[in-house]
Amino acid sequence: MNEVFTASRLTDLLTPDQVVFNEKGVSFRTKKILGGSDSFVFYSDISGVEIDRGIFFATIRILPRARPEIVIKGFTKGDARRIRDLILERV
Repeated sequence: MNEVFTASRLTDLLTPDQVVFNEKGVSFRTKKILGGSDSFVFYSDISGVEIDRGIFFATIRILPRARPEIVIKGFTKGDARRIRDLILERV
């Protein structure tokens, strides 16, 4: 069950954010021109998911229990809802 969601290239042509689901948790990849970050969170460590909807795109905030929130940007509203639903099904 390795589902991958990639942010729209309209918001960031070269380095779109990614969300990768696997059996144990979720990986969040935020990329920059020079570097980026790759965070993995077990489903049991997620306390909440928030979506900030803009006119065209959405920002997703993942609230882990023991560390700072993870923010991923530039997803379509439909993808953001699907990501939230997949996370909440497994929490």
